[in-house]
Amino acid sequence: MPFPDLATTEPFLNFSPELLLRCQGIKVAFFDVDGVLTDGGLYFSEYPDGHEHAREVEGFRSSGEIIKRFNTLDGHGLKLLQKAGITPVIITGRDSSVLRGRLKALGIQHCHFGTEDKRPAAEQTLKTLGLDWNTAAAMGDDWPDLPVMSCSALSCAPANAHLEVRSRAHHVTQAGGGEGAAREFCDLLLVAGGHYARLLREYFA
Repeated sequence: MPFPDLATTEPFLNFSPELLLRCQGIKVAFFDVDGVLTDGGLYFSEYPDGHEHAREVEGFRSSGEIIKRFNTLDGHGLKLLQKAGITPVIITGRDSSVLRGRLKALGIQHCHFGTEDKRPAAEQTLKTLGLDWNTAAAMGDDWPDLPVMSCSALSCAPANAHLEVRSRAHHVTQAGGGEGAAREFCDLLLVAGGHYARLLREYFA
């Protein structure tokens, strides 16, 4: 079997014509965090009673969520979306300084933290951007994401999303949450929008 030509600038990635057609005109992409940009694991540290930083979190004395594991593939995908003129928007039920720091480093400007009712947050962002649901895509992994996903022109779920979410998504990624699923979603939007090949060629210039 011959080795691939590493110098070729032609993309190897492709998607079905039907899926690409559904992705046409997407200008904004909504992302959940836990289970999409991360593997869904939550890490808490516990301080003893009386410690100056201790506070009650989900039934125990905690400093809060201080560790999150992100995937660099996902991060680069989010940067590529922005270069292509597609606005990534984060809507998450949780909040932490670690998360805010990561999103700031990626240059993501539209974020909703501590938001359980996600559809109003998405509608607020669409109004701010002067867009509507026909230009929106969404990626989520659990029931709270369904209201946004069901309104969007394109919905996507990680491979390890809840069954009810996977069953309703237009596309389910090969990778799980926190393992490159968001990058697959980004790549899909880039290919559909005609940006993927151009952005890839920039790395061979």
